[in-house]
Formats: sequence, C-alpha cells, structure tokens
Amino acid sequence: MTLLRVEDLHKTFGGVGAIQDLTFSINPGTIHSIIGPNGAGKTTLFNLITGLYEPTRGRIHFNDADITGQPPHVLARHGLSRTFQNLQIFLNMSAMDNVMVGYHLRCDGRFLPSLFRFPSVVRKDAEYRERAAALMAFVGLEDYVAADASAMPYGALKRLEIARALAVQPKMLLLDEPAAGLNPSETLAIDGLIQKVAGRGVTVVLVEHDMRLVWAVSDHILVLDHGRKLAEGTGPEVRSNPDVVAAYLGEGGRDR
Repeated sequence: MTLLRVEDLHKTFGGVGAIQDLTFSINPGTIHSIIGPNGAGKTTLFNLITGLYEPTRGRIHFNDADITGQPPHVLARHGLSRTFQNLQIFLNMSAMDNVMVGYHLRCDGRFLPSLFRFPSVVRKDAEYRERAAALMAFVGLEDYVAADASAMPYGALKRLEIARALAVQPKMLLLDEPAAGLNPSETLAIDGLIQKVAGRGVTVVLVEHDMRLVWAVSDHILVLDHGRKLAEGTGPEVRSNPDVVAAYLGEGGRDR
C-alpha cells in the first residue's frame, strides 16, 4: 500500500524548473528522507505536497485521494501536517496554547457556543489541554507546560513545533530541517523523537542536511538535484551511488 504518490510533478518559477518530472512514492509507517544540495528543490517539494504551492503540472495522491492543489487546511483534514525550516511559533502565546492551535480543526468554532462558553465547549477545551500537555511530555517538554513560548530555548521551540504538528493527528508528518541550528545533544534528542513518532504509526518525511541523522533514522532516501530525482533507495544504496557521491556527498560523504 502507498500512502503518498507523486506523479510527473513539475513546478516552475519564472520559467525556471524548481521541480522537474518528479515521480516517487512513500509507504505508510516509514521514515523517508529527502536530501540534496542547496537549491535542489527540497522545500519546494514540501510546499507542493502541503498545498502552499500549486504544481505547474503533475498529480499528488495521498491515501488514495487526489490532493493536487488543495489548500493546507483541507490537507490537514486528510492527515498531512508539517513543520517549517524557519520556526513558525507564536511567541506571544504560551507553549500550551501553541500546541492547542493544532487542535483547531476539531474544536467547536461556532460563534454562540464559543462566545457563551457552553458546557460542551468547556469540556472539549479541558480535554484538548490534557492532550496538549501529554504531547508536550511526549516530545520532552513536560517542564515547559506552564511556560511562555518566548521564554523557551531554541531547541525546545523546535520540539514545540513538532508537538503542535502532532496535535493535528496526522497520518504523515513532514519535518523541514528539524535538526537545523541544534547542538549534538539536541540533534540526538530529535533523532530519538523522530523514531518515537514513527513508532506511533505516523509516517515521517524529513528534509535534512545533517547526514548522520539521515543515515541513523531513514528507511528510505530520495536524492534531488536541480529539482530532479537523482537517486532513491535505502541508506547503504544511496551512500554507494556514484552519482550521489559526485553531486552531493563528496568523497568523504559516505562517512559523515
């Protein structure tokens, strides 16, 4: 069974092909990494999958549904969630409220029940706050449940964004450079967290430049170069591919 299927995907910006003739698939329950040099089209691909961009041509299927060009809030209902290369945290809110944002699709947003705080709204709010606290503990942030987001260190904010993405209750979680800017111990924690998320049955797709992390967690790797698929396969297959070594890893890349 295939969870995500990308067919003949193409995206141009001003005549420049950022993604070109790209076809691949992702099976459920796997950790799938997308790697490549800067400018290879990795984040553009994420933006196409999650509805921030519309493809110039090609189709995207998720869980047997054609989701090509659908907006992000619709894709969230399908079970797609993501984090961003540059942190998208509400620093004027508490850590807890940042995670609560992820539950907005399931909250009662009707005007009158929300305005008058109907008992059903109060019960659901309490339930989702308990779930948010549990998610914060799951990502290792139990000490920040009562904290303001603005008071949290950078590494903790990266995990807070993952907790918020998990609140959507996704079938697939896309992580755009989750280890960027982290020190070695923080990167190791992200490594463990990715594997914990996958252990819950959530399919994880990550764009990442830290090759030690990629080799450690990935079941399957897709390599992009100038928007095209250069190679794909398991970690050992990709590391030994001469085209990948020449274009991206370099002679020392197998050991990084």
